[in-house]
Amino acid sequence: MMADTKSESVVLPLVARNVKTASAASSASTSEGADFIICDIGEEKHMDNLASSMFEDVKIPIFVKLHLSGNGLTLDDASRWIKYGASGLVIGLKDLDLFTDGLLNQLFSTLSASTKDTKVERGIPNKVTLEKMGNDFFRNERVAGFLKLEDKEKQLIETERVVLLEAVNVIRKAAPQMEEVSLLLDATSQIDEPFLLVIVGEFSTGKSTFINALLGKRYLKEGVVPTTNEITFLRYSESDSDEKQRCERHPDGQYICYIPAPILKEMIIVDTPGTNVILQRQQRLTEEFIPRADLLIFVISADRPLTESEVAFLRYTQQWRKKVVFVLNKSDIYQNDLELQEATSFISENVQKFLNAENVALYPISARSALESKLSASYESAKEYTNLLVSDSRWRVGSFYKLEKFLYSFLDGSTSMGMERVKLKLETPIGIAERLVSSCETALRQDCEDANQDLNTVLGIVSSVKEYAMKMEGDGISWRRKILSLVDTTKSRVVELTESSLQLSNLDLVAAYVFKGEKSATMPATSRVQNDILGPALLDANKLLIDYVSWLHSSNDSQGRLYRESFEKRWPSLVYLNTQMTLERFDLLRKLDEQCLKVIENFSASSASKTFDQEIREVFLGTFGGLGAAGLSASLLTSVLPTTLEDLLALGLCSAGGLLAISNFPARRQVVVNKVNKTVDALARDLEEAMQKDLLDTVTNMENFINIISKPYQEAAQSRLDKILKMQDELSAVQGRLRMLQIEIQNLHTL
Repeated sequence: MMADTKSESVVLPLVARNVKTASAASSASTSEGADFIICDIGEEKHMDNLASSMFEDVKIPIFVKLHLSGNGLTLDDASRWIKYGASGLVIGLKDLDLFTDGLLNQLFSTLSASTKDTKVERGIPNKVTLEKMGNDFFRNERVAGFLKLEDKEKQLIETERVVLLEAVNVIRKAAPQMEEVSLLLDATSQIDEPFLLVIVGEFSTGKSTFINALLGKRYLKEGVVPTTNEITFLRYSESDSDEKQRCERHPDGQYICYIPAPILKEMIIVDTPGTNVILQRQQRLTEEFIPRADLLIFVISADRPLTESEVAFLRYTQQWRKKVVFVLNKSDIYQNDLELQEATSFISENVQKFLNAENVALYPISARSALESKLSASYESAKEYTNLLVSDSRWRVGSFYKLEKFLYSFLDGSTSMGMERVKLKLETPIGIAERLVSSCETALRQDCEDANQDLNTVLGIVSSVKEYAMKMEGDGISWRRKILSLVDTTKSRVVELTESSLQLSNLDLVAAYVFKGEKSATMPATSRVQNDILGPALLDANKLLIDYVSWLHSSNDSQGRLYRESFEKRWPSLVYLNTQMTLERFDLLRKLDEQCLKVIENFSASSASKTFDQEIREVFLGTFGGLGAAGLSASLLTSVLPTTLEDLLALGLCSAGGLLAISNFPARRQVVVNKVNKTVDALARDLEEAMQKDLLDTVTNMENFINIISKPYQEAAQSRLDKILKMQDELSAVQGRLRMLQIEIQNLHTL
């Protein structure tokens, strides 16, 4: 049955347990999860023992099932169970007519009096008697585990107040600038005040006349122009004098009028300036007060039903999910029922469409006619007024009576409408709290996205160092190619000089090395290596490496400034705190050993030239040093003559050692060339490794720099994100408590 209902309310079902013994009742209440018990006593003879045992041990409501006979029921049988503490009696429908009005009144109003055996006469109790019995029944402080509505309401109010104040604190932390939190504070402070009935509508729709008709006198000024400039509270006040009303303005800006109208004993009526007024301040006052309303009565004028501004205002009210009762005032302008039916259908259909509502409470009235009827009637009691309205054939007055009856039923806690009034009253601050919490959650979701974006931006800047390292590595390859190209060119020149120097045709060079020995002065080839090849090459290499080191420094400086500017532009609030630290950390970017320059500095052109000279000398001495003059002459002759018969003749003239020396000369020359290649290649490797080391140190410096300067920003972004996530958890917790309160309120009628 509950699954098929369309209600959006959350209602928890009650679990009942049928029992016949006290032990079964105790078990059902303690271990079986029953919410109440139906006890079938049958023909139990030991009623006192059963009642004593059952009602002392069982703390949940107990209903006693009575088996009635055709001979009637004694009042003593029923009243004894009620006095024992039963929450009610269970009888069959066929036996309901055994209860007369007198028996019901006597049963629930004279429980403490002595009873006599009384036979029940047949008769069906009327509605008035049942309502009276119910009211008397619930006025007791407590009946077998059931709290009376007022007590349960008080408990809910206290619980709700605690949760709402917690919501206020969380909302203030989540959104310190949210001004609407004052609405929640006001609603929380007024949760135990009378029901707040707020009258809204466009100006000149007859709101003031309608309120006067409710009050029964012309307390408020009426007119065709806006007559209400402020939010006006109409409260009840006893009046012993002829004074109609007493009005005063409170320090908080509220305008309060105290009026001796009976309807104000149970509710506060709020008159608003209205909508679609010339003064925007008045419209703003009305809109700002809507969230505090427990029930809205929207007054529409029959001469202009449902205007565009009224629709816009209604949509605004639904932001706060308010219950709205519509009053079509001035309905007496319609000529017949057909015109009235067309107007009410038009309003109902459009309100259903605009507000997405299934049912629309709409009362067509004439407030002026109702007020005139009240003023002209000389009655002394509400009953006389009721009889007057019932006998009045004019529908416009009768329709106003229906509206009044609806409102008065709201004030009666024993009716379903009265229960709804209680729920609306309790749900008003919850609705405000949920709206504000929802707004905070929306704002926090955006803040969370921004904080995540900030954190990801910081991490993105930090990780972009990898891209910077790749770019530096790419550019570094070009620099290394330049230096290796210079080294390779130098090597080629030295090798070329070596090969051209180690020729047997260089008679002067051979003679100089062989005959002069180590005492000879520096040879021209050696001077050329030092002055023409190595010297200029080292200067060029040094200049190139200086440019390379300068490029490393400038790249880090430039990129470091870009990183710093990225942080400062993104988070200007942290600039001042990090400026000094950033300036100090810029020195870190230039921390470089400059290994490549040290490699060049450690390479001596003079030493290399001497080594080259020694290698040339050893080749010649090793080739010709062991030959005599004749052998040397023959060897040189062989080297310069064509390989003909003359060669053989020359070789015949030479010793056998000369031929062997000449044949080993190319191999010795190649050894020198290999040594040159090895020496230069080693230099190239040292330079390349040193340049890579300098590049790696440069990138590492940048990584250290970005990690240091990003730390405050990263910590700030992470801290902000952590606070937002914590705040979201707190809001979720509050929202959960608000939902639980709503469930309790929705199930208020079951408790």
